[in-house]
Amino acid sequence: MSHIKLHIPGPVEVSESTFRAFCRPMVGHRGQGFKDLVAKVQPQLQSLLGTRQSVYLATSSAWGVMEGALRNLTRRKVLNCMKGAFSDKWLEVAGRCGKAAEPLQVPWGSPILPAQIDAKLATGQFDSLTLIHNETSTGTMSPLEEIAALKRKYPEVMFIVDAVSSMSAVPLAFDELGIDVLLAGTQKAFALPPGLTIFTVSPAALAKASGTSDRGYYFDFVEFEKYAAEHMTPSTPSISHVHALSSKLDEFFAEGLERRYARHRQTNQMIRDWALGHGFTLFPEAGHESLTLCCINNGAKPGGRTVDAAGLQRLTKEAGFLIDGGYGKIKGTTFRISNMGDETTESMGRLMAALDHSLARL
Repeated sequence: MSHIKLHIPGPVEVSESTFRAFCRPMVGHRGQGFKDLVAKVQPQLQSLLGTRQSVYLATSSAWGVMEGALRNLTRRKVLNCMKGAFSDKWLEVAGRCGKAAEPLQVPWGSPILPAQIDAKLATGQFDSLTLIHNETSTGTMSPLEEIAALKRKYPEVMFIVDAVSSMSAVPLAFDELGIDVLLAGTQKAFALPPGLTIFTVSPAALAKASGTSDRGYYFDFVEFEKYAAEHMTPSTPSISHVHALSSKLDEFFAEGLERRYARHRQTNQMIRDWALGHGFTLFPEAGHESLTLCCINNGAKPGGRTVDAAGLQRLTKEAGFLIDGGYGKIKGTTFRISNMGDETTESMGRLMAALDHSLARL
């Protein structure tokens, strides 16, 4: 291999065809060429996300839009649903934005459940909540559809959902879910370089944002909607990212979304089978495992095999593949392997063989 192939939870491996699209010639971002490009990807994104709303393109990491959602939509108090390193961080971000915030904290590896949110929202204190659908640090996926059903009971609460490591790998029907913000960076399941965030916003959220005086400018949802009507972005976009996104969306629909989702389920199961077959256990609670990566227990919880995670990572890297040695407070006591993006049963089979060889050398 000419480089170390990425099987970390992000950024993930980017294909040669995507890089070629990324290097297409520049066009003026206020000219017809860029408008045509956005007009081409817009219906594809709407189909992918199951929405009739505009789908926006922000030149930033997902955290930009995550912070922007707080500024646009929180006036009283935000409920931060926390189950791992990235969802836990949202509480700190809310505080730095000057927003009143309260944690709904569950142990790492546990999902956020609807009853837990219901009990908090029933107090009437909150006008927004944040949820990470697929917590990358722990490989834990919360039941989004069941959580979203609470929106009917609390229509005044803005539901802000980070789908950074699940969007495009699992079905996400925004309009049917009834949530208010759905966002993702492109460096994970989209298999694009980092630097672009895709998001969509409900009519109720746009209406609330329009009445919020301190929502800022760069991530002003009202500005995004105004410019989207003209197939543009409020500020200078990463044109290369949009070229690459266009190419990648063509691949999604050529494969077929249902086949794409099935492929992610299949490749994820390969990692689970490998881990369990070698005596490991999975870190998340049973039934709530991610479909885009596996967080493998390596001593963080009782039971199962324990190995030198740093040694396994090093040996696998020598074989040409990079896996992750765990994140945050569970670094080393877990390790993570990604299957998101362009991975196939064949490519994952090559990784499994490298892992087998590496384990045998420990």
